[in-house]
Amino acid sequence: MEQEEIGQLRATVRKMQDRQDILDCIVREARGRDRHDSALTASCYWPDGWDEHGPSITGASEYPERANAGHAAFFSATSHSLTNHSCELDGDDAVCETYVLGALLSKDGSRCILSPGRYIDHMQRREGEWRIKARRTIVDMALEGSAEWLATPALKGFLKGTWDAADVSYARPVVIGADGERWQEQMQDR
Repeated sequence: MEQEEIGQLRATVRKMQDRQDILDCIVREARGRDRHDSALTASCYWPDGWDEHGPSITGASEYPERANAGHAAFFSATSHSLTNHSCELDGDDAVCETYVLGALLSKDGSRCILSPGRYIDHMQRREGEWRIKARRTIVDMALEGSAEWLATPALKGFLKGTWDAADVSYARPVVIGADGERWQEQMQDR
């Protein structure tokens, strides 16, 4: 194999690794917010970074707690699903657009909002690690509807996510049938 070809392969592998590291960071950030794991969320931002959610522009050091407080004030559960992702690499900087579908369950559990949007991220690599330097959040649309299905017998006994380290996703090893919060634990059979 010629040196030029080896160099091209190395550049291709580096680009693929950078793109995967960037996407892994964006996914960890969404998980951190959905689990209210401030340390995990913070680990995805550079300390001098910024987050813009609507009219709120927050420094990275304050953002995780502010996001958790905002979610807790209006919702009882959240789920941020990431879909399409584009990434423009330029050395140690990248600009990414990641589509997100936010599912937000009302405080009383009766309504759910689905809100498709996008994250526009300026990512930076420092000392080999990619993190968010600046994030802008776009809300493209929303749909709201009943969440009454969550209270039906069809869902009784399914695992339910929690906003803390008691969430089953933190348990190691994964044990089938182990303890965990479940939907309608108090519900009587109908």
